[in-house]
Amino acid sequence: MSLTDELLRPLLASPAKPLITHYDDQLGSRVELSVATTANWAAKTANWLTEEFDIEPGDAVAVQLPAHWQTVGVLLGAWWCGARVVTEGAGARLAFVGPDDPEPTGAAATAVVTLDPMGRGLAEPPGGGAFDYLTESRAAGDQYSPLFRIPGGTTALFESTVDEVLAEARARAAKLGLTADDRVLSTREWDGPEGILDGLLVPLAAGAHLVHVSNADPAKLAARRDAERTTADLPA
Repeated sequence: MSLTDELLRPLLASPAKPLITHYDDQLGSRVELSVATTANWAAKTANWLTEEFDIEPGDAVAVQLPAHWQTVGVLLGAWWCGARVVTEGAGARLAFVGPDDPEPTGAAATAVVTLDPMGRGLAEPPGGGAFDYLTESRAAGDQYSPLFRIPGGTTALFESTVDEVLAEARARAAKLGLTADDRVLSTREWDGPEGILDGLLVPLAAGAHLVHVSNADPAKLAARRDAERTTADLPA
């Protein structure tokens, strides 16, 4: 079973429960995703990856994006169809980049993610044969049925397998004492396997509600904790 299946399946019993809240203090934005909405974005991404790029288990997909609610859909969608998430474009079937990032070298194709707080696609088509992720994936199906069985030994995050990533995320969540009743504040970037693991997968493995603050203004963090009624902070 894929990493995404393992993470989302227990949560879908409460589809309306908030799962991801993303603040960007630089933009002054706040976006909240429920379990159902998160699963919907992941399904659209997985369908788009398999239909447009023929992504199969073990194929490398480079994710060169900051911690953001749109990055959640990208990562979970990639894992759902069995992709191996990396950060370097060289050798990858597809690289996801932000709107201001240069096209990565070595990736067979590039998808631009706008990171727009309202979820809007690019105002104009991207150059160089790149794809507009938000616009194109939005037309993909809302439900995803894997074309292939994803064994637990499939690589999912750099060289770590589905089983290894899941076990490590659960172990770290247990060490922090996180449960499904927690609302977890984080300012951590999802840079590399450790950042993705600690910043995203640990709270997801616990079934906790993640409140992530990008471009965090330290003077506003106390207010964020009060407004969101957070119960724990992730280590920076």
